[in-house]
Amino acid sequence: MHGGERLSRLGAFSAQFPDAEALHRALAHWNHKRLAPAAPSHEWRRDLEREHQMREAEGAFVEAFRNHIASLVEQVPTDSQEFVAWFEALKDHGPGQWDPLFDWLEAQASLEDLKWFLTQEAAGEAGFDDLVAMTQVKVPDRAKLELARNYWDEMGRGSARGMHGPMLTRTTAMLGLAPTIDATLWQSLCLANTMTAFATTRRYVWQSIGALGVVELTAPTRVACVDAGLKRVGVAPEARKYFALHAQLDVEHSKAWNAEALVPLVEEDPARARFIAEGAIMRLICGEQCFETYRAHLWAHTHPLVYAAE
Repeated sequence: MHGGERLSRLGAFSAQFPDAEALHRALAHWNHKRLAPAAPSHEWRRDLEREHQMREAEGAFVEAFRNHIASLVEQVPTDSQEFVAWFEALKDHGPGQWDPLFDWLEAQASLEDLKWFLTQEAAGEAGFDDLVAMTQVKVPDRAKLELARNYWDEMGRGSARGMHGPMLTRTTAMLGLAPTIDATLWQSLCLANTMTAFATTRRYVWQSIGALGVVELTAPTRVACVDAGLKRVGVAPEARKYFALHAQLDVEHSKAWNAEALVPLVEEDPARARFIAEGAIMRLICGEQCFETYRAHLWAHTHPLVYAAE
């Protein structure tokens, strides 16, 4: 079963959200509003009612997703070293890995194709720095320190020009991209919503650590392909800096995350292994369904016979 089919068949949506697209567009708008700095309002009771409604819908989605992937994590090792070996194997064998989309982006995609792809990715970006910051609250010290080191890198080690989030924003501006929630495929919104649900909900803190860790593990190869594709079509180095940086830095981030966060967390409580694994698998499936949907859009005109048959 493909990633898109997996998520579209979960089906645990309230009557207000009859399908996955409606749910994830609503969650994306809600997340955008609730995480933005705001001022006190006389409408706070109404806001709480809305938050209860949306968190219930969010929770139903996450729990249905967890149930759906339960068989994939039921045999996860609980010894810390064996667990890290299992986790690191996801780079080669996890859902969505080595998707042909990225070789195509590197070698064949036009500038317009790359810009469309990056618009989808930017609109679905949940903000790695903020996710790490929210996740680290009250976690054990050794893991907390590793998340802090990761966050400091995301913050450009104190340099505004080196901050990763604004670096991506500058890339989108230089390329003339205008990402919006309503113009974004729901699969990309689903990825961001899942990551946000993990990081903002304390019962999913271990899932968040797994999801963030698997991003560090698997992203370098993909972003290197994107960087190479942008270079091929003539995009300036400054506009490619975000991708070139992560193609290198995330390799070291992943090694440190696994050694300094995953190992001590599982050693302290082996039951966490399954929850960390859930987060990793769920994040990879979200990516997989994005890649499949992106290919269906981008290759419709270059591979018409393939997509006409599907």
